[in-house]
Amino acid sequence: MKKYPKVIQPDSRGQIVIPKDIRSELGIDESTAFWIYSITNEGILLKKVDTPNLSKNDKIIKEISDKSKKIKIDKKNIDKTIKQYKKTKDGNLDLI
Repeated sequence: MKKYPKVIQPDSRGQIVIPKDIRSELGIDESTAFWIYSITNEGILLKKVDTPNLSKNDKIIKEISDKSKKIKIDKKNIDKTIKQYKKTKDGNLDLI
């Protein structure tokens, strides 16, 4: 296990910031999900959750993306919706 010589502190809501160099090294972006474990007398462990595959919906997503201009849907909104879907129970990730 690699240790980083960085001290981070939670804000008033208990949130912490993962330093940019660590996020880059581990491929963490704003849509990355984690399992969180409490390790007695040690702290917490965050484990990255692999993004679920939307393959059962790929055909529908491709069709909508292909026709987005014709049906006046911004492709950015489709991408945003897919990201949000991946965070839901239907996307196989539990919301806390």
